[in-house]
Amino acid sequence: MSQTFDLVLGVESSCDEMAAAVLRIGRAEGSARAGHEIVSSVVHGQAEVHGPYGGVVPELASRDHVRSVSDVVARALAEAQIVPEQLDGIAVTVGPGLVGSLLVGMSFGKALAYRLGVPLVGVHHLTGHLASVELAEPIERPYIGLLISGGHTALYRIEVGGSAALLGETRDDAVGEAFDKVAKRLGLPYPGGPSLARAAASGRRDAVEFPRPMVNRGGLDFSFSGLKTAVALEIERRGALAESDVADIAASFEAAAVDVLVGRARRALRDEGLRRIAVVGGVAANRHLREELARAGAADGFSVHFPPLDLCTDNAAMIAAAGAVLLARGERHGLALNAFSRAAIDAAPWTEPAGP
Repeated sequence: MSQTFDLVLGVESSCDEMAAAVLRIGRAEGSARAGHEIVSSVVHGQAEVHGPYGGVVPELASRDHVRSVSDVVARALAEAQIVPEQLDGIAVTVGPGLVGSLLVGMSFGKALAYRLGVPLVGVHHLTGHLASVELAEPIERPYIGLLISGGHTALYRIEVGGSAALLGETRDDAVGEAFDKVAKRLGLPYPGGPSLARAAASGRRDAVEFPRPMVNRGGLDFSFSGLKTAVALEIERRGALAESDVADIAASFEAAAVDVLVGRARRALRDEGLRRIAVVGGVAANRHLREELARAGAADGFSVHFPPLDLCTDNAAMIAAAGAVLLARGERHGLALNAFSRAAIDAAPWTEPAGP
């Protein structure tokens, strides 16, 4: 017997944000394109926790999640003006990410689903990001998905049925990690990505000719470790940095990183014969990237789709949207559900039976 889903709770805790959201499900077989309504969305960040260290400390992240998870979920339910018993399903992020952080949100979701007697599904974090753009607007499939965040940089072909085929990914560092590490070297405050973008706004993008890694190589893979090294050497060469030096280096680095992303995106669209690209993940909030992709789209004749800024960074609405698709397919995950630090987007090891 089929089950109708109206309200789905999403819980996201893969890194340093604890998030919960309630999604009202549209009526097109649970697709993220079905006109879902974000009834509530609460995100508890940890900038004050990790700021003194210039980056995320996994142990501190998971401990803060333990302290905040109950309150964040309660706030999401209150914002949605519902009680827990009105939920029809729960979706939790189970990987990839920091295992300690993942376990907190996943365990809370499992316990709540068990108490309420409602279905539970584990969601791949990257599937959630790819679902985020379709929460805001319908996009005709197939299209290219560019996923860019602190932990991931990859290109996917999103098919009509919703499956994602990997086209290329970073061979070393994610672009978001590169932004954060360069910001730290420049003495900019955590979180690094937004701080670097603000500094770059007053700098000269042509002040330093940083390398554009792999742009002249075939394929669709990325590499950012060499770019990070080039920035580190430039900072070392200059010694003490004036405010104008920081701005120029930030702007020149940002220009180089964006050039790589835009170049690979254009190649993916040409290679796949497509005219639509969705850009998701925290780095999708970068203004210079948005401007350059819009310029490239106008020149090449493709459309560019971004989630709203509050859906670019980690959030639970995207997890609820991806979970709604699984629930509509009849998938159910029990109390044996576990967290994984690494998993390909087309793999779901948390759904496999445990070994002997």
